[in-house]
Amino acid sequence: MNLESPTINVSKSPEEVFNFLADVKNFEALMPENISKFEVLSEDTFIFALKGMPEITLKKKELIPPNKIVLGAAGGKIDFSLVGEITQKEDATSDVQLKFNGDFNPMMAMMIKGPITKFIETLANSIPKAI
Repeated sequence: MNLESPTINVSKSPEEVFNFLADVKNFEALMPENISKFEVLSEDTFIFALKGMPEITLKKKELIPPNKIVLGAAGGKIDFSLVGEITQKEDATSDVQLKFNGDFNPMMAMMIKGPITKFIETLANSIPKAI
């Protein structure tokens, strides 16, 4: 299952956006209002939970400054990734898009498609306000 957020324009350079997203503690500022837990476990790993959902642990898997950050599932039964793609538009402006990739059975995919789509849209829309 591959889901994409809308592309969000940010009034910051790709380096500034990349540095913000590369620091896992900054993801707390991007989370939706219904977050029930957020904890930084290490400099590259954090755990969070939304009300009514299981806890999810994300770990930095790949960093390609200043254009790409890949976070992936750290343990658990489900393998997925959250990719942040950053492209420069003008001198101090960037476009950011989040992509979710996961391998789920059709029933699971149908159940989580809506909530995951809303979640990555919330994260993406929060980036310009949080930086």
